[in-house]
Amino acid sequence: MLAWPRAGFAAPEPHLAAPEPRLATAEPRLGGRVLSPRGEPLEGVRVSVRKEGAAVTVTVVSDHDGRFALPADVGFGRYAVAVRAVGFALKSPASFVFSPATERMDIALAQTQDLAAQLSNTEWLTSMPGDFEQKRPLIECMSCHTLERIARSHYDATQLVPVIKRMAGYANNTTMQRIQRRAVPRKFDDAAVSKLAQYLASVNLSRGPSWSYPLKTLPRPQWRATRVVIHQYDLPRKSIAPHDVRVDADGRVWYSNFVENFLGRFDPRTGEHKEFDYPAVKPGFPTGALALEADGGGHLWLAPMFQSGLVEFDIKTSTFKIYRLPSNLSTDASQQSLVMPRQSQVDGKVWTNDVSTQAILRLDIATGGFESIDPFKFLAPASHSPYGMAVDAGNDLYFMDFGGESIGRVDAKTLRTTLYPIPTKRSRPRRCMMDAQGRIWFAEFAANKVALFDSQKDAFKEWDAPTPHTYPYDVFLDRNGELWSAGMASDRVLRLDPATGQSIEYLLPLQTNIRRIFIDDSARPVTFWAGSNHGASIVELTPLD
Repeated sequence: MLAWPRAGFAAPEPHLAAPEPRLATAEPRLGGRVLSPRGEPLEGVRVSVRKEGAAVTVTVVSDHDGRFALPADVGFGRYAVAVRAVGFALKSPASFVFSPATERMDIALAQTQDLAAQLSNTEWLTSMPGDFEQKRPLIECMSCHTLERIARSHYDATQLVPVIKRMAGYANNTTMQRIQRRAVPRKFDDAAVSKLAQYLASVNLSRGPSWSYPLKTLPRPQWRATRVVIHQYDLPRKSIAPHDVRVDADGRVWYSNFVENFLGRFDPRTGEHKEFDYPAVKPGFPTGALALEADGGGHLWLAPMFQSGLVEFDIKTSTFKIYRLPSNLSTDASQQSLVMPRQSQVDGKVWTNDVSTQAILRLDIATGGFESIDPFKFLAPASHSPYGMAVDAGNDLYFMDFGGESIGRVDAKTLRTTLYPIPTKRSRPRRCMMDAQGRIWFAEFAANKVALFDSQKDAFKEWDAPTPHTYPYDVFLDRNGELWSAGMASDRVLRLDPATGQSIEYLLPLQTNIRRIFIDDSARPVTFWAGSNHGASIVELTPLD
């Protein structure tokens, strides 16, 4: 490792948001009950309050008697109230003033007038007719927008064909707030596009004013799934798309911005928000970074997608260094989505990938040079894509083959690649982590599973997500041996005990497109963190048991 400070681009003066502290913490708690249109108590209703002028929303959940209690950090003041309870809505727009004279806050609900607007992506996939193969392409659509947009479309199959092709021309790092086009267009299988268009036309509103199938909803959370407090912190611009999040030793949350060349930092205790911007290496190409990882020397690393290469940030000096791809590896299609610097102190090497060539790349920090490894060169042509990454103590790389169905290992000394087939076919393994025992925990995105690969025994174990069409994106094993996961579909956070197979799903208060997750093991209890990639916010979930 090179000593601080490292030469590189100096970070410009960070953009500052007005400090927005957490709500006051010294006052007594306020509670109430949630009642149905018939006056019956309702369990599992998300009750969210937001103080006037604040950028944080606090959410609790009603229990089996319909009772809820706001946490102590909800102090005196005027609040807006929102609920999430599929099939129901607030009887009237709600706000309240919490003062020393306030005794309770009961909430009356009415039947919703627009059930479709309340459905999660998972509920749309559950409602839509058709088999898994027909629905499978839709799990990629969730990267940019909700499936509600598809279901509400009035286009027929002929009109949908150019729409699908246009959508495929957008970069991965696109949101509805910031649309970015690929420099190199994708190639199309016209027969597959036509088949997908016909299916989408069969489930949208092209044939009439209402859907030809009933809208199916998931049950509201019960029992332990109601014992949770959720804080959602709004970021200062709607265009911010937090992708990966990490919490440092000082409790500050760092995040990669998927659509803009900024590294973000947020302090939930004070509300202070800063952005550190790094230069565009390839002007005119899509901006933004996917992966955010820390090394052992006080630096954060970003994988800048279509800007290519790698970005290193020195936390102590707030300076960036850009590692550009050499000309022989750099093309208009080059894309680095992952980075793994965690054991770079071992040999001075940092791992990454290139999506366009299905290759593993390795950076030599001292020289700035990259070497390319083709882990699939001896295999028959197929769809492969190295993605989620973890390293062992010797800086040997383990990666997920997102395009295929295997875990790969690249020996750091010999660069020899070994592939371990995952038991479930076409599972699309996504993000992963390595625990202290050298075991790899990972999400099987397309298979709706979370899984374990024991690298010492070359053995796999898999667990189905309890709700169909959840499509886990990432996993994290906490200090208690419980596995956490979330994704882009269900608006639910999964907490699973691998020893017993028992699980809890915490429903979030809003549609929440989640990518990388982080568990703060230093918190008591452990605390879940994630970015709302389409919602320009940071989510903190604290279980109460």
